[in-house]
Amino acid sequence: MADALSAIPAAVLRNLSDKLYEKRKNAALEVEGIVKQLTVAGDHDKITAVINLLTHEYTYSPQANHRKGGLIGLAAATVGLSAEAAQHLEQIVPPVINSFSDQDSRVRYYACEALYNIAKVVRGDFIVFFNQIFDALCKLSADSDPNVQSAAHLLDRLVKDIVTESDQFSIEEFIPLLRERMNVLNPYVRQFLVGWITVLDSVPDIDMLGFLPDFLDGLFNMLSDSSHEIRQQADSALSEFLQEIKNSPSVDYGRMAEILVQRASSPDEFTRWTAITWINEFVKLGGDQLVPYYADILGAILPCIADKEEKIRVVARETNEELLAIEADPAEGFDVGAILTIVKRQLSSEYEATRIESLHWISTLLSRHRTEVLSFLNEIFDTLLKVLSDPSDQVVLLVLEVHACIAEDQYNFRQLVVFLVHKFRTDDALLEKRGALIIRRLCVLLEAERVYRELSTILEGEADLDFASTMVQALNLILLTSSELSDLRDLLKLSLVDAAGKDLFLSLYASWSHSSMAIISLCLLAQAYQHASSVIQSLTEEDINVRFLVQLDKLIHLLETPIFAYLRLQLLEPGRYIWLLKALYGLLMLLPQQSAAFKILRTRLKTVPTYSFDKEPLKRTSSANPSIHTSYMSTGIQLSEDGNMNDNSRNMHNGINFAPWLQRFKQMQQQHHLHFKSQARSRNSSTSSKVKDVQKPEELKRPAVPEMSRPPSRLARKATGQLQL
Repeated sequence: MADALSAIPAAVLRNLSDKLYEKRKNAALEVEGIVKQLTVAGDHDKITAVINLLTHEYTYSPQANHRKGGLIGLAAATVGLSAEAAQHLEQIVPPVINSFSDQDSRVRYYACEALYNIAKVVRGDFIVFFNQIFDALCKLSADSDPNVQSAAHLLDRLVKDIVTESDQFSIEEFIPLLRERMNVLNPYVRQFLVGWITVLDSVPDIDMLGFLPDFLDGLFNMLSDSSHEIRQQADSALSEFLQEIKNSPSVDYGRMAEILVQRASSPDEFTRWTAITWINEFVKLGGDQLVPYYADILGAILPCIADKEEKIRVVARETNEELLAIEADPAEGFDVGAILTIVKRQLSSEYEATRIESLHWISTLLSRHRTEVLSFLNEIFDTLLKVLSDPSDQVVLLVLEVHACIAEDQYNFRQLVVFLVHKFRTDDALLEKRGALIIRRLCVLLEAERVYRELSTILEGEADLDFASTMVQALNLILLTSSELSDLRDLLKLSLVDAAGKDLFLSLYASWSHSSMAIISLCLLAQAYQHASSVIQSLTEEDINVRFLVQLDKLIHLLETPIFAYLRLQLLEPGRYIWLLKALYGLLMLLPQQSAAFKILRTRLKTVPTYSFDKEPLKRTSSANPSIHTSYMSTGIQLSEDGNMNDNSRNMHNGINFAPWLQRFKQMQQQHHLHFKSQARSRNSSTSSKVKDVQKPEELKRPAVPEMSRPPSRLARKATGQLQL
């Protein structure tokens, strides 16, 4: 300290801390001259003493004017040192950097000015302090004082010039600091950072691309900044890096892919579009490097396929097609399970387009990696079943194709049908709204006969009798009306003359027995008219209920459709198809006379040609018992003496013994009757207990009126007299 005091006059030191800038400036010039003389003399000890004096007595002083003087003095000393300044930078630069955080804005301003002058002298030699200087400038770029900001910008430009021409700059040491600062939200800091990234990337000897994963997320974060200028700068930097990636032979796609996947779900439209654009390029360029990341990439793409912005949807679809076209091998790291996990999650998306593409992925994976997909079947099967309830018909049709692909082997086919029946059982709305669509499509994809046989086998032993009856009625209606099942109907028409038709007829009979109307329809379709008549004759009072009449109404209307044209044409030969007539008249007798179905069927039967059979025997019988001659309705068909019709075709049963099958039908219907009675008792018991709970005391004293003595209500009389269907 004494050396310094002896070297610098007291007046100079006094003026160095004066409040007037001009006096401080003149004092600094004196210091510059003194240091220059000491440098020429080679007296570095005194130079060190002068720097220490300026540092400790001035830059670290509690007085602001002293700190200002100290900063200008250090800059002057550096100028005086000139070429010898490098060896004293360890003393000069730290106190200046420390002053960047001074509470007094004027001190911060002079710190910028001082370092600017120091940097001009030492140039590349101060690179060793770059990280500290960068950190300080980063903070000053957002300084509250515009003068300080302006000074910091001037210093920043000089530092950039020095760095770009220096061969001592270490990008490896700088990147951690840059990565740390990239999450700052201040717009001035963001501009500062993007500016440095752009400058460093422009230096040929600095490999910023190799470190891009370290600050890529920060750049994407800036794309949603409120400042248009910052968004534009970040986008420009990203565009430049993407171009470099396209031209570079070696890029770390993996780490960046993870960042892009996250940014693809950004709420900001511009960020999403940029991210999906990068992903698109990565898929085209990345090759084998991206195989382990396909699942994550797909997870980002599928939601974007349904993005509200068209340009994002377009790029997402293109990227999805690129991915689908790549036939990656599990042996190369392609994770089928991970892909299925992503697809399973996206099947629950609110967007139809995303769900559709998810199903396309499952279908593609099944065609390429069937064994691997089936090993994960238990994890996705329930989800695939739920998709059958999707509000979109296109989604339902696609998931049925997936199910059909899975069900190529017998075990999975059986599992599919079992689970499908379970789904229908637990979801009434699915059977009602989508049952026909699902069954028809499966019949196309998996062969109608195979599907119906399997369904029949399962429903034959169904414990839920109400569901079994409903399901059979639905299947029967599909069988009678769907164009997709025309071959199946043609086969059933041959049941009495063809072995394959017979086998199919009998395979359906057991389960169709859950519904009397389904059995009658099946017999009419199979042309087993005598058995149809026997079934009709076997019906009891309990069978003729509202549900039965509704189903009968549907059948009567179906008889007028082209599907049953063959049956109507057979009525032209009443002598040959007597049992058909008897069956139809039996149905007519079951219908309420005022119903539309009754009128339709009666009108049809009136068109049947009049024909009498076995005339001679009937004439002989006539004299003995005139009542036997009673005509069967208005057709002219007559009964034989024993009251039965004569039909030469009654023995054409193709080996089918209908007697035990009729007995089987009756047994099944008996189970339904008992089940119905049990349910009725339960309902009555429940109703009675509720009535007792709310009954008033005076009501308990009233004598009960026998139910049979009450006059039937108007509604009851109408229901028993006629049924409007």
